[in-house]
Amino acid sequence: MSGMAGRTARRVGAAAPLIALLLALAGNAAAFDPGARGPQGAVGSVEVAFSPWDDTEGLVLRTIGGAKREIYVQAYVFTSRKLARALIEAKRRGVAVEVLADGEMTVKGFRSRIPQLAEAGIPVLLEVRYDAAHNKVILVDPLLPENAVVTGSYNFTYAARARNAENVLVLRDNPPLARAYYNNFRRHRDGAVPYGTALPPRLDDPSTKWLRRE
Repeated sequence: MSGMAGRTARRVGAAAPLIALLLALAGNAAAFDPGARGPQGAVGSVEVAFSPWDDTEGLVLRTIGGAKREIYVQAYVFTSRKLARALIEAKRRGVAVEVLADGEMTVKGFRSRIPQLAEAGIPVLLEVRYDAAHNKVILVDPLLPENAVVTGSYNFTYAARARNAENVLVLRDNPPLARAYYNNFRRHRDGAVPYGTALPPRLDDPSTKWLRRE
């Protein structure tokens, strides 16, 4: 072997561990699909409303009313009677409805509609892993081509509709975006606890007895 060939072989040999590591990382990256990330294509439509001037609640109600198969809700505070009624009516017409709610706000929240949803047979889980489960999201048929993602600053409350300065954004018919939100919902659902079961110690006190079912 010539001197140059020997030096080349030694360089390749020294780099082998690094090459192996890079190939392994590339393989792992290909195997892991976190859903849509980065810029999304400008497909579908966007509708926006601002409270207290616009009918923000009406926009959310119309979106819920258009559901064909599934509705997934992530709520921080939920006290709106109209939205609770719309979800219950959707379930009665055969739409699958699931709700994730912030555990602490559900326990402390005055006039929360979460018990009403649970009584109607809607699966409700409480998020207790975070300081605040601050998502305000409604997914309508996220696995269908015709879908909707409702998001923004808007809590599902009367105050958000009539007293606060809030925004609601409805993004329709963007399957990659809807799938990304759906995957995030599933991730949060996996870490939540069923409504009505014993709660972690920080919520398990005498004032929360009404929350638990025997």
